[in-house]
Order: sequence, then C-alpha cells, then structure tokens
Amino acid sequence: MARECAGYRRGMAITDEVQRLTSPVRRWARVQKHEYSPEEDRPLGGLLGAMGTYLTLTAAGAAAVRASGRELPTRIPLGDAVLLTVATFRIARTIAKDPVASPLRAPFTTFRGQSGEAEIAEEIRVHGGVKHAIGELVTCPFCLAQWTATALVFGYATVPQATRLAALTMTMVALADVGQFAYDALQQRAMSGGDDD
Repeated sequence: MARECAGYRRGMAITDEVQRLTSPVRRWARVQKHEYSPEEDRPLGGLLGAMGTYLTLTAAGAAAVRASGRELPTRIPLGDAVLLTVATFRIARTIAKDPVASPLRAPFTTFRGQSGEAEIAEEIRVHGGVKHAIGELVTCPFCLAQWTATALVFGYATVPQATRLAALTMTMVALADVGQFAYDALQQRAMSGGDDD
C-alpha cells in the first residue's frame, strides 16, 4: 500500500511539473487564438491536430514504403500525373459534396439543402474544437484534395496498377460529370428555343 501511495505521489509530481512547464505555452496559445479571431471561435487546436495527424500519417506512409524496400518512381509519366490529378479532384469532391457520402459527414455537419447538381450544402454542426476542424475538412473539397492526393501518391508508389485503376475510375466519373452538365445545358437550350436571353 505504501509503495502504491509513493507511486501515486510521484505520478502527481510529474503531472504538476508538466502543468508548470506547459503553462506559459498554453497561455501563449490562448492569446494567439484570441488575437487571431476575437469575434469568432476558430478551432485552431483542432486544425493543429488535423495537421499533426496528416504529418504523422504521411511520415508513417513514407517509413512503410522505405521499409518495404520498394523503389520510389524517379518520375511519373504525364498521363499518370493527369489521371491522379483528375481523380484527386473527383474523390475530394465526392467526399465533400456528394449525397452518397453524407453519412461520413453527418457526425460533423447539418444538412442545409441542395448546393448544385448532385451536390448538397451542409453546415458544420459543432463550433470550436476537434469536431469543428473535422467538419471543415470533410466539407471542403480543397482541403480534402491534399489528403486525397497524398493517399493516391502512396498508392501509386506501392501498388501502381491498382491505383491507376482506381484513379481511372474516378477520372471517368469526372468526365461523365462534364458530359452530364453539357447534355443538361444543351437540353435547356433546346427547350428554351435556343434563345441566349
């Protein structure tokens, strides 16, 4: 029992010391957060966590590729680069705006209606903190593009054929979207009698 109490006191002493050492940093962070956005609660801590998660996953992926002994490509052919770029656009947009992906966003967002053809508008449900930061990430195709591109690049470096097939699928979806919009525009024009007014 005495040994357990001594261990508990040492643990408390360490906790107190960590609190004392980090107190100036926490104070500085609160001041920075207030000065950055005095009138709106921005999720700076959550966004910092998202950046840390991204960096950790990227470093882990790079370490895994290196440990596997795989040779990284010295160059990516232009066709593959275009394929991966269009797939990045389509995957990020699907995750952020597509009704089918709304269950993934639901814990962080509230449905607000249609925002365009086959896309929905959502609002971040929780303001401040980690859930807000995740809500911003999963509703922003520009933000998701970086995560998506990173995943595709790691896929390309480790399983290039499977990644090309996945990227081809999403590139075909993106091009089909363009075709759907062009068809709708032609149909609308034909129904209005071709007037440009």
